[in-house]
Amino acid sequence: MPKKVVPEAERRRRRPTRQGTVLSERLIVETALRILREHGRAGLTARRLGAALGADPSTVYRYFAGLDGLTRAIGEELIGRALDNWTATGAWRADLRALGLAIHASYLAHPEAALLTASRVTGRPREIEVDETILGILRGAGFGDPDAVGVYHAFIDLALAFAALDAGALAVTAEARETDEEMWTSTYARLPSATHPHIAATARLLADRMNHSAYPVLLDTLLGTAQARLATARK
Repeated sequence: MPKKVVPEAERRRRRPTRQGTVLSERLIVETALRILREHGRAGLTARRLGAALGADPSTVYRYFAGLDGLTRAIGEELIGRALDNWTATGAWRADLRALGLAIHASYLAHPEAALLTASRVTGRPREIEVDETILGILRGAGFGDPDAVGVYHAFIDLALAFAALDAGALAVTAEARETDEEMWTSTYARLPSATHPHIAATARLLADRMNHSAYPVLLDTLLGTAQARLATARK
């Protein structure tokens, strides 16, 4: 049977750790993000987290429903930070574009955490605030509810899918990433036109584009399609 998460009021009465730190959910999440950055996903264990906090490894179970609960909290933190770096202007397409880029950037700032959490639904307050904001922008722009939900679905899945894809490229070693990036010039650009005419014809363009994320382009495509649908619905 999983251990019961201790209510927040009771947690606040706990004595400081051996390092003189008063624990909180936020501190644990920030420490977990540091561990993920330094040791990767396999390195995030209750034992290592406890050592970093100067507390017993079981401490995490007082604040979260196990490491999975902590994972959800990390995901909430990453997506919530996007709102911290975003300001609404009232122009729905520009606002969604800026928010999408902020979500993508927030995850890429922590590649290992992104790979751990991008596919998760946390159901926690900051994630809910992001979802409410997106749907509010769409409904406020005049989208009917079915279209608002459809665009929201595509928008958030696109942001998180590219967050995971691009984080994967950042999470490998620098040497491996450099090898992958050079493949477009070391291998693809040298393919003969006799056997690979289409790659040979576009090799320079491929080398210029393929080491950059396609997310901004596809985000603009999605928003352009949504704008056209909205215009049609208003006729």
